[in-house]
Amino acid sequence: MPDPDFIVSPTIPSISVALEPALNVFNSLQLLGWVDRSPGLNEWVTRTAAALSPEQRHTRHLVLFGLYYAIAPDKSWPSFLAYVDHLEALDPIVLRDRIFAAYARRPKHVDGEPCPVIDLADGQPALDIAPLLESVDAFLEFLRERFPAKSVDPKVESEAHRYLNDPPAMQSMVVSYFRSMWEEVLASEWERSVPMLQASVDAFRQLDLASMSKLDAVRLVLGRDLPEEKAEMWKQKLERTERLVLVPSAHVGPYFGHFQSADTMWILFGAHIPKGAQVHAPDLSRAEILVRIGALSDDTRLRILKLVAEEGELRSAEIMARVELSQSAVSRHLKQLSATGYLTERRCEGAKCYVLNPARVEDTLRAISMYLLGK
Repeated sequence: MPDPDFIVSPTIPSISVALEPALNVFNSLQLLGWVDRSPGLNEWVTRTAAALSPEQRHTRHLVLFGLYYAIAPDKSWPSFLAYVDHLEALDPIVLRDRIFAAYARRPKHVDGEPCPVIDLADGQPALDIAPLLESVDAFLEFLRERFPAKSVDPKVESEAHRYLNDPPAMQSMVVSYFRSMWEEVLASEWERSVPMLQASVDAFRQLDLASMSKLDAVRLVLGRDLPEEKAEMWKQKLERTERLVLVPSAHVGPYFGHFQSADTMWILFGAHIPKGAQVHAPDLSRAEILVRIGALSDDTRLRILKLVAEEGELRSAEIMARVELSQSAVSRHLKQLSATGYLTERRCEGAKCYVLNPARVEDTLRAISMYLLGK
């Protein structure tokens, strides 16, 4: 008889780098709603978000927020339109039940303490959804039991509730929105971005990612450590994930996004070339430099960096008092400086504390010198 090991299934690496068109484009749509909260996003994001009509903003928020769990990608697709075609071909009831299945998994808070996450079988809602569909008030209360109060927008969720009661209309609206946004703003931008993103993929594939832990791989693509209070959470998430796929993005800037399926996590990071990779990509180098310079191009942020450099580690409240700005304004500046790696953030006695990262400053100067002078 033939050798049973004559044909062997290929081994799927635990850490890989990929272009991921559907996830990439979907994330760009998400970012259009994060401009006010995430300073330093790519210029295309801020420009496109500003140009959206009120109707487009409303539909984006309804689809990407109110109906998110029905349409978030949970696998790789060869193109964004292939993903949209898949959504259009699904039974509308399946899309609706995805939402309730995801909500049912979220722990319910009782007396301030979360209950264990519900284990679902076959992706079906582990609850009676009929009362939730019948009453919008019951639906909103159901959400408030599982999400922070500030995350539940009654107006958007009430509109989402109407679509949950009419799955074919929900499916038609979502597919129509994705196709129109692709044709109007996404297709040309994706075509422009692909060469730069592919250069980043090629550069990271030169590295020995297989020898790294998943957490170290995430640190590598971010170019910095995760905030102290979040590092343990991400370590646990990554340990439970069979596969980690690193996805360069043209739009996420100094931040990162992620998608999760049963066995795979995709981390989207700002496209760049890692140290040690032999790839010549001037456009990619310029894009990375712009992200870093963008964090330094504001007088308040420079003052914050100088203050921390001179006085050492400072609490956010101390920084706020010294620069004489509101908490929200200072938080936005600190968020951008931390995301770009110029400040290192940690928890100290219940407060956020920040210290300068000199290596990031020096690395930025080297990147500019390499780009302009070739040395």
